[in-house]
Amino acid sequence: MYVIAGLGNPGKKYAKTRHNAGFDTIDIIADRYRIDVTTEKFKALVGTGVIDGQKVILVKPQTFMNLSGESLRLVCDFYKIDLEEELIVIYDDISLDPGQIRVRKKGSAGGHNGLKSIIAQLGTQVFKRVKVGVGEKPEGYDLADYVLGRFSFSERLDMEDAFDRAARAAAALVTQEPEAVMNQYNKKE
Repeated sequence: MYVIAGLGNPGKKYAKTRHNAGFDTIDIIADRYRIDVTTEKFKALVGTGVIDGQKVILVKPQTFMNLSGESLRLVCDFYKIDLEEELIVIYDDISLDPGQIRVRKKGSAGGHNGLKSIIAQLGTQVFKRVKVGVGEKPEGYDLADYVLGRFSFSERLDMEDAFDRAARAAAALVTQEPEAVMNQYNKKE
């Protein structure tokens, strides 16, 4: 069983913002594999389904980004998953150009508050991730305002493709070795 969590902030106010790249990607996975992600439990919206013969739990924490770890701790404890092998986290990354994605097997929080919360709650940095590039904040911008802002029309078109590729990468992590997925998806588009 795999837990695939997309990070974001709940509510219409935050829909389609840079910080909700994880939610947008989960929505694509849910649509592609016909998984209904509307059950409210574990301080999240969750849905259970199957990807290429493997049972998956899709998770959209509803705790706000900075407390994402609270939700994932509940999910991971309940399903007794192997964090290193069966947890995949999808989130926005300002160090990648808009539309780029990067798959990793482990790593630090890199300044991302959602990841800081997850690492603190789970007690490990070793879990699979799919980073979705949203671009570096422009000079003079406040970081919070930037990540909570929306994409321009042309950026949004690039991001729709990135969400699709991130969804395919996350699904591939369910059935393939991380190195193979990294080789396939960590190319600059």
